[in-house]
Amino acid sequence: MRPRRACAIRPAVTRSSFLGGLKPRHRLGASAAVLHARRARRTAVIVAVAVLCGLAAALYARLCDAAMEVHARLYGLAPWATLLLLPCGFALVAWLTERFARESAGSGIPQVIAAAEHRWHGRWGGQRVTIRTALWKIVLSAAMLLFGGSIGREGPTVQVVAGILRSLTRGLRGGPGRRALIIAGGAAGVAAAFNTPIAGVVFAVEEVAKKFDARTNAVVILVVVVCGFTSYAFQGDYAYFGVRHGQAALTSAWLAAPILGVAGGLLGGVFSRVLAAVTGPGDHPLARWRRARPVVFAGVCGLVAAGAAVASGGLTFGAGYAEAKSLLADHPGRGLGFALAKFVASLAAAVSGAPGGIFAPSLATGAGLGAALARLGPLFAGRDAVTIGMASYLSGVVQAPLTSAVILMEMTRDPGLVGPLMLSALLARWSSSLIMPEPIYHVLSRNWLPPRRPAAETPAGWDVVGGAAADDAALRSGR
Repeated sequence: MRPRRACAIRPAVTRSSFLGGLKPRHRLGASAAVLHARRARRTAVIVAVAVLCGLAAALYARLCDAAMEVHARLYGLAPWATLLLLPCGFALVAWLTERFARESAGSGIPQVIAAAEHRWHGRWGGQRVTIRTALWKIVLSAAMLLFGGSIGREGPTVQVVAGILRSLTRGLRGGPGRRALIIAGGAAGVAAAFNTPIAGVVFAVEEVAKKFDARTNAVVILVVVVCGFTSYAFQGDYAYFGVRHGQAALTSAWLAAPILGVAGGLLGGVFSRVLAAVTGPGDHPLARWRRARPVVFAGVCGLVAAGAAVASGGLTFGAGYAEAKSLLADHPGRGLGFALAKFVASLAAAVSGAPGGIFAPSLATGAGLGAALARLGPLFAGRDAVTIGMASYLSGVVQAPLTSAVILMEMTRDPGLVGPLMLSALLARWSSSLIMPEPIYHVLSRNWLPPRRPAAETPAGWDVVGGAAADDAALRSGR
């Protein structure tokens, strides 16, 4: 017999089967209703978690303020004895960080950037943005402020909010993905920390996310609005440095902008270059010493911070909010000396590896630069120069000019300085890049990337990703 030719089996197409393949309108309507219900549930969960993030950010802010108040009282009662808290406290916090929460080290923004752009399966990689790391971040950074460290809470708030948002939305199916939620959490952290919702969105676009899509954009705005409103409801309507009264002297502001832009950018570039050399993924001698003896290195950093506190008469303790406010009010006797002392104290705290941010200390240092320029002559209005100095130095450190300018505009609520602030921030970004070619947060984020390995040698649970990776010593030390 002749073998039968193989052929595809096709179902008979009849009028009834053809019509049966089309879903009736009531089925389509039911499917659409189910999808809308799922989207509504996802949105409700995200909104509820964003409310919790706002509450956490507000409570964290109060805890940090209380820690600084306690330290101020201790310093008033026993100044020299309180100075011993710096080296001892730095060493203790560094030991706790190394022992229990390596992922909470430093500002926290590099961890958020790395987690958003590179997935790392496994227990260690998952701890970059989790509730466990957020809790350790809160406790250890508050302890640093209690000991008098020159750190801020703004960068840690970014990691705290991103960790809470990512952890409590991990089980959501469909909707915004892991990357979008982490970016949204980082943006909400900035908005809640500074009470600047617009700056939070700008920060997400400029610093955290390398690319955006429509879904990420919508989630970021939703989370920023909800988290910012919750923090606002809990803490009230407040300006970070108080509301300015009176009109800006635009002539003096435009004259001060290029001077402070270049000066703040150069000094900020030096800060970032040293911080990257000591805590980055490179092989600098100081970096090797810090990795080998983290507790001893942190104690030495505490001694340096104590020296800066003695030189400034105790003005370098804490985040620097009060000092920046007093400079905005034309407080006499503070300027370049305070800026240099705050620079040293902030750098010592940052390179120690202990949890703590650099935003607020950078603003205080920039305020000192602006006050120093204002005292050179009547051409420069004091308050305007101080505000421009803050934006310039912050832009020089983090190399994010739009974020720096918008933060200062929202914090001081002075729309008259928009042009000078933008000019100074852009010049600071340019002059800083002459010393530090790459933004500091992106350099430090490499410490938190999985190592690049050939596919054949990749163990289970690891991802091979593009981009520069931290060296093995940095990965072993958890930095």
